[in-house]
Order: sequence, then C-alpha cells, then structure tokens
Amino acid sequence: MHLLEELKDSGIVAVIRGATEDNILPITKALNKGGVKGIEITVETPNVITLIEKVVSEMGDQVIVGAGTVLDPETARATIMAGAKFVFSPTVNPETIRMTKRYGVISVPGALTPTEILTAFEYGADIIKVFPANIVGPKYFKDVHGPLPHIPLMPTGGINVDNVGDYIKSGAVAAGVGSTLVNTKKTVDKEYFEELTEKAKQFVKSVKEARQV
Repeated sequence: MHLLEELKDSGIVAVIRGATEDNILPITKALNKGGVKGIEITVETPNVITLIEKVVSEMGDQVIVGAGTVLDPETARATIMAGAKFVFSPTVNPETIRMTKRYGVISVPGALTPTEILTAFEYGADIIKVFPANIVGPKYFKDVHGPLPHIPLMPTGGINVDNVGDYIKSGAVAAGVGSTLVNTKKTVDKEYFEELTEKAKQFVKSVKEARQV
C-alpha cells in the first residue's frame, strides 16, 4: 500500500507535544499497540530531530512518523532528513509544501476556508488539515466537500472519541488527535501507557465503525 493511502487507512494521527527522549518510544509503542499508526511529533519539542530519528530507527514501518507545527521549508527539510514521512503545518506556506514534495514526503498544511483549502491543494498538498476543526464542526466538512469533493480533508483541533466518527461520516479521510489522546503533562508511568493504549483502541474503533455506516 502507498504510504499516503496507508496514512489515510490508519484513520488516526496522534499529535505528540512535549515528549522527551525518555518517553517518546514508550508513548509511540503504547499508541501502536492500540492500533494507531500515524505519529506526529511537533517541532517545538526540544531535540525533536533526535526524537524523530529515535522512533524511525526503533519502530521502522510499524508506524508512520512525521513532523508537526512546521512553519518553514528549512524545518521541513531538517525533519525529512531525520526520517519524517509527512509534514504537518498549521497554515498554508507554499515554500514548505514545495520543499516537502521535492523530497517525496506527504504534505499536510493547515487551512480553514474553502479558498485556503483549494489554494493549499493547488500548491501540491496531499491532504488538507482543517484547523481548528472545533470552530466549524463536522457539518462543515460535508458542506466543503460539495464543491470540492476531490480534496482530502483531515480535522485537527478538538477531536475526541465522541466526535471523531461524525467527522469521518462527513467525509474526513482521517483525523489528527492531540491532548485528548496524548497528554504528556500527565505522569508518564506504566498506568499512563496502559490508559494510552486503551484510548488509542477507542479512537480506532470509532473511525472503523464510522466508515462502515
């Protein structure tokens, strides 16, 4: 399966903020055990290059590792050199999209309005991250898909177990999930990892059930 299709098929991209060199692997393994394959490590995290390299080296093709909150082409290139297979951004930056596609990596810029969504797609984005999705809700995805049915959309922002299925039913190809899944501010111990795996299973189940409707 092509990597882009694999990312869509997995349904959930876990957004990891504030991870450390000590906990990034256990967090990734706990997520993967719960069925989550897409792992986004945000670039404002200290030593993010080392973190990406570590997960790529240890987990191989068990997960799809990418970089998040990428604001410029230089950062995109650095994370790609470290092994990132996708680049997420909160906004539309044409140069970041071009750099990402130059290296054959999946580009997922953030956009909100139909104009921004179409512009990002025309610059070469593979999926458009609709952010912040909680501002517009699931119905917005159905409305946007009316005139723009060919553009793959992924909600990020305010996604939880209760609403992720509604976004999928409304046409989203997958969902980016942050602190409702991975909250590194909690005490990261054995109990945390077990809870994380269980949460991951719930998210994956919600997506699967929504796709069967």
